[in-house]
Amino acid sequence: MKYIGMPMGMWILFQRSFRDQLVSVLEKDEKEADDITKSAKVKYREIISKLPEFEKKDRFTMNIVNCSMFCAFLLSMERKADIAKMTDYYAQAMMTKPMKWFCRTAGKKKFTEKDIQGLKDTAALKAADRNPYSWNMDFYPYADNSGYEARFTGCGICRLMKEYGLYEYVPAMCHLDYTMSDAGSRSVFERQYTLASGGPYCDCGYKKKENV
Repeated sequence: MKYIGMPMGMWILFQRSFRDQLVSVLEKDEKEADDITKSAKVKYREIISKLPEFEKKDRFTMNIVNCSMFCAFLLSMERKADIAKMTDYYAQAMMTKPMKWFCRTAGKKKFTEKDIQGLKDTAALKAADRNPYSWNMDFYPYADNSGYEARFTGCGICRLMKEYGLYEYVPAMCHLDYTMSDAGSRSVFERQYTLASGGPYCDCGYKKKENV
């Protein structure tokens, strides 16, 4: 994957937040936070360079780019916190003002015909059959029209983090689904299984708030 484009843009957008949360959440001192960020930038570019290009219709490119950034910061820390602390760190680092705006904007389109059709198209694409760092998804609308479930049987985050010896931190990324759903304000997120915890799949259930 080329660094020029989305990966570089995402670094510009989020690197300051990832750096600041090292201090505010993980209680690193300022110098250590700067050193980790400097190292993470190099590792981030290395990780990105080893990834294949994603298909144009693949909606999960941003997910693997975000995972690459999280991996880069994790790999640059000599002392890592426990999973609870790292979950908070990742959520705080990702939920910047622009990201909250993005979630609110996406929330307004939740459950629309365009949203549903996009999910059906993604399910049909089966991108992970050709790219192990992408996702395979099945789409299940709820019979009572209260929402839908996106069920994942292939996960690029699991693949990438396992390769870098960071598999134990996958749940920190998974938990952001709840945070982003709350920020979108139109749905309640529900989950029973994750691949990272040994489940048969990752289920992402979105129920319309008026139906909860």
